[in-house]
Amino acid sequence: QVQLVESGGGSVQAGDSLSLSCAASGRTFSSRHLGWFRQVPGKEREFVAAIARTGSTYYVDSVKGRFTISRDNAKNTLSLQMNSLKPEDTAVYYCAATNAYTNTYVYHNRSFYMYWGQGTQVTVSS
Repeated sequence: QVQLVESGGGSVQAGDSLSLSCAASGRTFSSRHLGWFRQVPGKEREFVAAIARTGSTYYVDSVKGRFTISRDNAKNTLSLQMNSLKPEDTAVYYCAATNAYTNTYVYHNRSFYMYWGQGTQVTVSS
């Protein structure tokens, strides 16, 4: 079992930066694949970025070159550095984790993530 708590959301202007953090409980953090998803009202939750337990990273095309996902296994923390923010990045952002030692993993598929945080709002105004 793992609990995830996001922080760092807020309201910014287009072009600004924000850094999101996700603190995880438990002692199996390093054995899990991790991801960030986002959701706007009326739409499905969509993949943003993921980092495998190997450290490999993946991004949706719309954030490549602007967002950076990272993890600190010693601190049980997942981060998302968001630069050059755009109004279309406005959403509630969720961190997510797979079960420990999952071998089958499709990083952009929500169903592979068993644990979710409560979400943090990011609002980007033009």
